[in-house]
Amino acid sequence: MESTDEPQAPAVLRLQSWGTRHQFYLKATILEVVENQVRENDPPETRQTLKRLLAVGYTQQRAVELIGSAVVEEIWQVLQERKPFDRARYKTLLDKLG
Repeated sequence: MESTDEPQAPAVLRLQSWGTRHQFYLKATILEVVENQVRENDPPETRQTLKRLLAVGYTQQRAVELIGSAVVEEIWQVLQERKPFDRARYKTLLDKLG
């Protein structure tokens, strides 16, 4: 077994670094989902929500992040609660934003 002179970060710090890196990719993926929904206008409620949030003063980035929170909630319902995608439920989540 080789030894190195380089100090190793404690395991908890390595784990936090791992989590941060994955959180970054997860967030980027969710924001991409929102951008795809807006671009494709599918569902149209996503684009409508973006326009509404921008009209009340949110920045583009913050508005997309807020919509992303609704995407995450809907994904949670689909995966964790084993419920199918529900457009009405998703629209309700979007309506609560801002």
